[in-house]
Amino acid sequence: MSLTPSLLPFQSVQFTTTEPGKRLIVTGAVHGNEVAGTHGIRRVIDEIESGALALACGSVTFVPITNPKAYALKRRNGDRNLNRNLQPTAPGVAPAEFEDHIANWLCPLMAKHDALLDLHSFQAQGQAFVMVGPQNNTGALEPTVHGDTERDWALRLGVKRAVDGWLGTYAKGVDERRARAERQPASEGKRHDLDAKYGVGTTEYMRSTGGMALTLECGQHDDPNGPEVAYRAIRNTLALFGLTDEPVPATETAMEGLHLGTVVDKFDRNDAFARPWQSFDPLRAGDVIGTRANGEVVRAPHDGYIVFPNALAEANYEWFYVAEATGRFNP
Repeated sequence: MSLTPSLLPFQSVQFTTTEPGKRLIVTGAVHGNEVAGTHGIRRVIDEIESGALALACGSVTFVPITNPKAYALKRRNGDRNLNRNLQPTAPGVAPAEFEDHIANWLCPLMAKHDALLDLHSFQAQGQAFVMVGPQNNTGALEPTVHGDTERDWALRLGVKRAVDGWLGTYAKGVDERRARAERQPASEGKRHDLDAKYGVGTTEYMRSTGGMALTLECGQHDDPNGPEVAYRAIRNTLALFGLTDEPVPATETAMEGLHLGTVVDKFDRNDAFARPWQSFDPLRAGDVIGTRANGEVVRAPHDGYIVFPNALAEANYEWFYVAEATGRFNP
């Protein structure tokens, strides 16, 4: 089967009540090999359709498979990473990649909602965690008035670790990539990783429309508990926003808070880790993390934790992140 847009329709399932309330959207399989959210979403859809779960007000829209091409291929991306540089194509510009077609459908859909819960998983072993946007600010990069609300929402999803600092870290990473690219021979084709908006994915786009958003990483891709993590987070979110009459979930009182501050790219596909790192393994300043293909040793820049170590990363893409503890999520 040819994986063309006409053969891969997009699907959303919406439930709307007669009473006013929050408009929530829940997305799964933004990356095609991250299916815990897909399973969790379908479980909640089945409960609503069967009458086992009743909505009290507002509306909820579910997108079980956000990237059908990547999902069909059972891999992270279709033509490119959908969760980077997410925006509709400009008027009069024809979509060049399958993810452009998705963006042209998905971005207007998200903009009709007040809140987004985006469900993911990750490659290395580790426990589930939630990615939160910045604190309230009026800056140019990611202004928001929902910082406190997102924090409180994150504390009620049912996980014990929260991470912020994503887009600010990306901005620094893009600056570093551009500096390297200027020193290297020109390459053919478009470099998405050099785009000023690289790092803007589903949650960042949602915030740009005035909404609030969280990314829930439900655990390692094949963790059998991942679908349950996704399911529980959806149910907790519905209750928190009053979309169901269920009790508001309790606040997590032992949340570990971390702030991303550093992203390190692979320069060559043969750059290699010193050992099989897992997300949130602790680091001490100077610890050997890996070795470049040219023999350069890569060390931890400061005490902290390694996040999203990706041994399979391609050149000029994220290899790992470094995070530090933050008190933002102390109840």
